[in-house]
Amino acid sequence: MTAPGRGVELREVPDPSAREGEILVRPLLVGVCGTDLELVDATIDPAYVVYPLVLGHEWVGALGHDVPGLGAAGDHVVVEGIVPCGHCVACLAGDTNRCDTYDEIGFTRQGALADLVSVPVVLAHRLNDAVPLEDAVLAEPMAVVWRALTRLPIGSGARVAIIGDGTIALLAAHLVRALAPRSVTVIGRRPEQADLARTMGADAFVLSPPEGTFDLVIEAAGVAEATATAIGLAERGATIALLGLPPHGSTVELGPDDLVNKDLVLQGSFSYTRRAWAEVVTRLNDRTLRPSPLVTHRFAMDAVDDALATLRGRRDGAAPRGKVVIDVRAPVTRA
Repeated sequence: MTAPGRGVELREVPDPSAREGEILVRPLLVGVCGTDLELVDATIDPAYVVYPLVLGHEWVGALGHDVPGLGAAGDHVVVEGIVPCGHCVACLAGDTNRCDTYDEIGFTRQGALADLVSVPVVLAHRLNDAVPLEDAVLAEPMAVVWRALTRLPIGSGARVAIIGDGTIALLAAHLVRALAPRSVTVIGRRPEQADLARTMGADAFVLSPPEGTFDLVIEAAGVAEATATAIGLAERGATIALLGLPPHGSTVELGPDDLVNKDLVLQGSFSYTRRAWAEVVTRLNDRTLRPSPLVTHRFAMDAVDDALATLRGRRDGAAPRGKVVIDVRAPVTRA
């Protein structure tokens, strides 16, 4: 992407060189998501992006060379995207997602939609050989969800509602199972997502807010009005987690008395911490997380326009759509 709002193009560029403390990794699968669309459309907060930019912040790759203490050339790794300074107040407290210096692969640094990418070695995590690439490519969005869930006061037996039927919402259904909920209801917009939602862990899939209230409501639709819906679904004393990222500048009207009278916890959650990422990798490696059924579409590098169109819902009609990935290894027929 050469500049905001100018779309994407496939271009030959020089190979990156690893600076001190960095290693070279060969991306294998790269996921694209709604935030990538915001980058393409230039609707994201400009404080979080530097152009020109190579996209790609959800990915799994192979080490481009032997790395002592990490693995041999060809070993599979996932790489944290947020590059924390390590010495500010937030970093020292473990809140690396709120580092004073915002720096992230695929936003302010070149991303993984390339044959080769240079990354800080401390952010790379070795995967067991048994972990499928289709599971590993979802590490980044799972870390986003896991960080949100593990900072909330959620007890076992909770009634959970999830607003949205995209990747984050469906991963929330998958990961919230670790908290032993009584029930998980996904409130979506697309009826074709029903089977996929159930596969990922939902007990029920509905197209409009159901009767009754919930102990935990996760807003993952990424539209401002869903926040008001979440408050309406919350039981007294409930927790509401905001994971969706509406376009920059979106607003929503709220009744503050509803928050007070219902004794609600309204919790935003930005990205992930190093701890959340490491915990997700542990669960991938011990095979307690197996989200690969969520990968429904795969494209080659020279079909990125088709991939983005699929992500926007302009392809496949009523077919279910989970994670859209780019297979960097697939042959490229034009450049």
